[in-house]
Amino acid sequence: MKKIPLIVVAFLFLISCSPKKTSFISEVTITTLYKDSISIRAIVPKKGNVAFAANNGMYGFYDSLSGVTEVNQQQYDTIAPAFRAVAVTGNDFFMLSVASPALLYKSGANNTMDLVYKEEGEGVFYDSMHFWNDMEGIAMGDPVDGCLSVIITRDGGKSWQKQSCTQLPAAFEGEAAFAASNSNIAIYKDHTWIATGGIKSRILYSADKGKNWVVFETPFVQGKSTQGIYSIDFYDAENGFAMGGDFTKPDANKFNKAVTKDGGKTWKVVANGKLPGYKSCVQYVPGSNAKVLVAIGFTGIAVSNDGGETWKQLSEEGFYTLRFVDEFTAYAAGKGRLARLDFK
Repeated sequence: MKKIPLIVVAFLFLISCSPKKTSFISEVTITTLYKDSISIRAIVPKKGNVAFAANNGMYGFYDSLSGVTEVNQQQYDTIAPAFRAVAVTGNDFFMLSVASPALLYKSGANNTMDLVYKEEGEGVFYDSMHFWNDMEGIAMGDPVDGCLSVIITRDGGKSWQKQSCTQLPAAFEGEAAFAASNSNIAIYKDHTWIATGGIKSRILYSADKGKNWVVFETPFVQGKSTQGIYSIDFYDAENGFAMGGDFTKPDANKFNKAVTKDGGKTWKVVANGKLPGYKSCVQYVPGSNAKVLVAIGFTGIAVSNDGGETWKQLSEEGFYTLRFVDEFTAYAAGKGRLARLDFK
């Protein structure tokens, strides 16, 4: 196992991508970059490179210039945490584990990852993390004491504070979220959307970086612990897409895809009863004017070129999560591997 040098972290911020434009995707080429016996559900690109964290305390960085993946392992006492959420700012890398004790680490000096937040207790289970800017970030998890768990930093990730349930909409019994792809949270400028699932599948929305919240209902499949929105993405303040379904019934394709054009207030079910079924992650293609979407899951890779109304299966190869680098390139990760996806 290689030690991660500080220069690898620096690489996250040095490589830029040439601008490209696309409005249609018909094919994908998949190149495996890293293989291991781990499960990767959280990746984050930065100017051409990608960072990831996984189960067994594993985390790493892929440098697209050298083609080298550096990996390391984070232990907490005798625990090898299962990381399901990651984020980057201009200076730092963050990774967050799921169940109690939930452990949030920030990159530190001397090749270390410093523990900046810990939470223990019944029901503690964190799902996703995102930053509005270099100083302000948010992570969310399943309900504790009657509301979703939401923690926020305003000092660049050095400290995190948990929001009181008096600041958040009440959760329904059995409402939760899915730590499937680190995409339960979507951010556009100061706007924030959080997707839930289970007994209720709803959208929590904040227009002011988590200071105030409202909740929107959705027509998504819901009612069972395995049903609901698994992933959400917003192209801008108005156009968003939600996807999921039921991972125990991956072929079920009703009420598992929905689009909004009013910032999440109302949602329209699309491609109902048509492919694809369950997907764990959906992302807008950059520069596509909210028209091109790619969805991914252990059921393969699918694309829509018309805002989600119709879909085409591009590949049967399974992944859990993906993030775009530019209009033609994305990183994907899943069971045992990290890959680059080249679209055309």
